[in-house]
Amino acid sequence: MKRILIIGSGGAGKSTLAPRLGEKMGIEVVHLDKLFWNPGWVPTAKDEWREIVRQAVEKDSWIMDGNFGGTLEMRVQACDTIIFLDMPRHICIYRILKRWVMYSKDTRPDMAAGCEERFDWEFFIWVWNYPTRSKPEKELVMERYAKEKTIIRLRSNAEIEEFLQAI
Repeated sequence: MKRILIIGSGGAGKSTLAPRLGEKMGIEVVHLDKLFWNPGWVPTAKDEWREIVRQAVEKDSWIMDGNFGGTLEMRVQACDTIIFLDMPRHICIYRILKRWVMYSKDTRPDMAAGCEERFDWEFFIWVWNYPTRSKPEKELVMERYAKEKTIIRLRSNAEIEEFLQAI
């Protein structure tokens, strides 16, 4: 495992797992949110974003967390391992609400400077609908690459801890 892609719903624990795994394995962590968002929650232009991701995936090793469907195929092709955090919806919702409270009017460590935590109904609805709208696409991608990539599906905090202990 040298190029690890961590995907899953918002609130699944991607940006919590990534630095823990990075520290354990001595691999650089790339938080896609930190690269994509500019101060004030301004998104990076599409062409520039693709170039940023292309440069990031060319490195010898990385742990990359985040979704961003427009670059998923590029990242999947470049990785050797996909970790899919397949957490229950209620856990993800609880966690996004918890981080909203914890980081209210502050910037999370995995987020770009100038992007203070805020409650966003659109994001809340995206997390709520993830199991039916976004997860099927991720399932198809993992199925398509199952013979070429190591696929690790973690469904609970206990499974995450067991995985980390096994590294």
